[in-house]
Amino acid sequence: MCTRRRFLTTLSMAGTAGLLGARPGLTEKGGLETTTVRIASTAGICIAPQYVAEELLSAEGFTDVHYVRLAPGSNAPDGIAHGDVDFGLNFASVLVAALDHGVEMTVLGGVHMGCFELFANEGIRSLTELKGKKVGISWLESPGHLFLAAMAGHVGIDPGKDLHWVESQPALPIELFTAGKVDAFLGFPPDPQAMRAQKIGHVIVNSSVDRPWSQYFCCMVAGNREFVRKHPVASKAVLRAILKAADLCVTEPARAARRLVDGGFTPRYDYALQTLNEVPYDKWREYDHEDTLRFYALRLHEVGIIKSSPQKIIAEGTDWRFLNELKRELKA
Repeated sequence: MCTRRRFLTTLSMAGTAGLLGARPGLTEKGGLETTTVRIASTAGICIAPQYVAEELLSAEGFTDVHYVRLAPGSNAPDGIAHGDVDFGLNFASVLVAALDHGVEMTVLGGVHMGCFELFANEGIRSLTELKGKKVGISWLESPGHLFLAAMAGHVGIDPGKDLHWVESQPALPIELFTAGKVDAFLGFPPDPQAMRAQKIGHVIVNSSVDRPWSQYFCCMVAGNREFVRKHPVASKAVLRAILKAADLCVTEPARAARRLVDGGFTPRYDYALQTLNEVPYDKWREYDHEDTLRFYALRLHEVGIIKSSPQKIIAEGTDWRFLNELKRELKA
């Protein structure tokens, strides 16, 4: 069935492929081992490159690109663990926790940093002042919980004892915060854009500019370990398409934002455009991908959320070969 998204994809594929120098995966030695790929679809729009990549994946030689909507309360690692998806962009802390739990996946590279913002009520002016406060999260080990636990531990707060976690299912953390039921929550696009529009709360940590969070990736690409092992050419092609899409988010944010809306990934064009203009999608060539996993593994290990050492997480859960090749191929 021809959907509006597929029609728009077909209509504009040639233009984007030419703009970014897309090389069909079939030019790789041996060609694509499979032309079907399933990618996790979740609520956040900071992971825009994986959606903008659809036509680039077609240009790589994939004929069946499926975005699989995951159930509420789950992330890309859950989809990979259950065999529902082959790849997904997700938050570094979530990937670290999943690898610690034994999910059979491989992290291939980081895509962007700076997507989360910590909102608090007027009585809280810094991260250290969260001690003893109520913090809204979607569920334990959700992105908000894992990132904020790492942040709390970094400033000497015990996230297990000093923070009162308030799970919000089926409501959203932003809804609890706007209703005054929690003191703070970690917002991911489009939540920060909505909060600023409504002039509710204030930001005490912005990961785009505040160290050390601005020095590490927020979101990284992970693939099913068996898929990556069996289909190295296809895996590299997926990563190449997503990284080129990240470049497109920088060079043509309006076009990329429109694609997010037309594809049904978000309803608000204005929030999508703000996100693409605010999130640093142009640093994937510069930042240390391995250091991001090491940093968050250390933080989560320190607060007792994971048991594995950073060395084990990196040794067993990453493969940087494709990334290193693409850094040479896709020079700015």
